[in-house]
Amino acid sequence: MHLVMFDIDGTLTETMKVDEECFVRSLAEVCGFTDVETDWSTYKHATDSGIFHEIHLARTGRSPSVAKVSRFREHFVALLAQASIESAFVPIAGARQLLFGLTGSSKHRVSLATGAWRDSARIKMASAGLSFDDHPAASADDAHDRESIIRFSMQRAVERYAAPFVSTVFVGDGIWDARACRTLGIPFIGIGSGERAARLALEGAVRVFPDYSDTDLFVESLDEITQAV
Repeated sequence: MHLVMFDIDGTLTETMKVDEECFVRSLAEVCGFTDVETDWSTYKHATDSGIFHEIHLARTGRSPSVAKVSRFREHFVALLAQASIESAFVPIAGARQLLFGLTGSSKHRVSLATGAWRDSARIKMASAGLSFDDHPAASADDAHDRESIIRFSMQRAVERYAAPFVSTVFVGDGIWDARACRTLGIPFIGIGSGERAARLALEGAVRVFPDYSDTDLFVESLDEITQAV
């Protein structure tokens, strides 16, 4: 069996913009933090928990309490839920068909490794017609750093499917995904176009696709990569 691990925002769902808007709004409404840097690649850990911790520490000189993190997260998730009601989120082109095909495959299994908090990831996927709970997953609830999140996802996949994997491939849209995979020695497939695609290639993506419209080509590439591991 080969494990195919997916990020969510920008990889399975078109939610990068709404996620950023709700996160920044929550920082202002819950904490009074404005003029926030939204280039998430500039943060030590580009995850919901990691970014919130870093901003809070920089603005107040101390780490956020458990209660403060909980309050911020709940406010943020509520904003996302409202946004999904006002306008349903959409999946990346071909994502539904790809996940359906891989889930029914005899040689592939799927897991999720997202820098989002679990509740927000669940809302985004549900609104886009996907199911977070269909797959073993790890999120920003589990760790600040991407590497640990990926490791948790791999561990949960082994537990869910009751078998070790011959190889693991990660699919994501962020340079932080590429860097985490490089650290862990996991092949990385990038999702993006234009400047983002070029950046992902420079960061070490073995393949870059704009989306999953050509599902057959994507799966063929998966097979080539796993055979080379």
